[in-house]
Amino acid sequence: MTETKKRERFFLFSLAGIQFTHILDFMIMMPLGPEFIRELNINTHQFGLLLSSYTFAAAAAGILATYYVDRFERRQLLLSLYALFIIATFACGLAPNYEALFIARAFAGAFGGILGSLVQTIVADSIPFERRGKALGTVMAAFSVSTVAGVPLGLFLANHIPSLGWRAPFFFIALISSLILYSGYRNIPKIAGHLDHVHEGSRLSQVLKILIAPQHVKAFIFMALIMITGFSVIPYIALYFTSNVGISNSYISLIYLCGGVATLMSSRFIGHMSDKYGKVTVFRVLAIVSLVPLLVTTNLPVTPLWIVLINSTAFFILVSGRMIPAMAMVSQVVENKIRGTFMSLVGSVQMLSSGIASVLAGWIVTIGPDGMMQHYNLVGYGAAICGLLTFWLVGYIHSDTKKA
Repeated sequence: MTETKKRERFFLFSLAGIQFTHILDFMIMMPLGPEFIRELNINTHQFGLLLSSYTFAAAAAGILATYYVDRFERRQLLLSLYALFIIATFACGLAPNYEALFIARAFAGAFGGILGSLVQTIVADSIPFERRGKALGTVMAAFSVSTVAGVPLGLFLANHIPSLGWRAPFFFIALISSLILYSGYRNIPKIAGHLDHVHEGSRLSQVLKILIAPQHVKAFIFMALIMITGFSVIPYIALYFTSNVGISNSYISLIYLCGGVATLMSSRFIGHMSDKYGKVTVFRVLAIVSLVPLLVTTNLPVTPLWIVLINSTAFFILVSGRMIPAMAMVSQVVENKIRGTFMSLVGSVQMLSSGIASVLAGWIVTIGPDGMMQHYNLVGYGAAICGLLTFWLVGYIHSDTKKA
């Protein structure tokens, strides 16, 4: 391995670590609901607010970041925001009551939401378009693994460190994030090429111009549909499997763990295929094939565990895999000088659309008198329609890409 490739690998692993921890910080909350309700003496509605505080703070921070993200050197901004994220996460573990935890979660979401789009901006600024699929595959592998590993990891830490309970996952994330911060300090180079460009007009007029540009609007809609396809289904998988499919609660962690390992192995391969055969082609294949496990998941009757595992693992690989060629294309829709602002807006769209998808699905699904979930199949059909729309829209996204 040449010295340049070695430096690039450590650079990408540092970015992947940042991506892993801030997504893990969000996902790790979901399995801890019963413990939060018991220990903090709150109800399910308050727990839902606790989850949404992260998402909506992240969306708002992404919009706010459009005012400054392209006016600072990328490395300095990334490491500063990551340090603030670590402090906010540590504060979550120290929170004495519900109100303090709610505020700490909002701050963690605000800093974490900006980190996600900034990491993707740095990859787009640093890696040529021809190799960007594989690079984003490395970073998105961290995204995928944290999404599916957050559930078993959160349960494991909370259950095996009883003296800390629900606080343990937050202290764990703060600890490993500190190590990743040091790695980022050592391995992420200064990135300041975007500062050479002159920005004309007021900052508000610049942001509005980026927001309403036709090619950008298409990219925002494209990303929103991708998120709705996945996040209308994902939050309710565990409940559906335990109530309708006959899977024991003790096996839910295994389902997510298998998905996490599989996505770790598949993400770089999907990135490589995107570079080799074209982002549009690979995305369209994944968009169509992913509908099979998605529709199976939302229509499963009582089923043996091994069949559930095969289907759920395929679901996580394919649904998360779509993001790799999609982000490679979306990151290339804009010029370098405004990419940070644009990607911050993309990050806000992702957070908002995932939150809206969960809420809409929550209105559709109900729990029957027998304790079984009803109408989950309707959520699946709606998600499939959104997935088909991305298959059509991706051609327009590709035609707008600016070859670097």
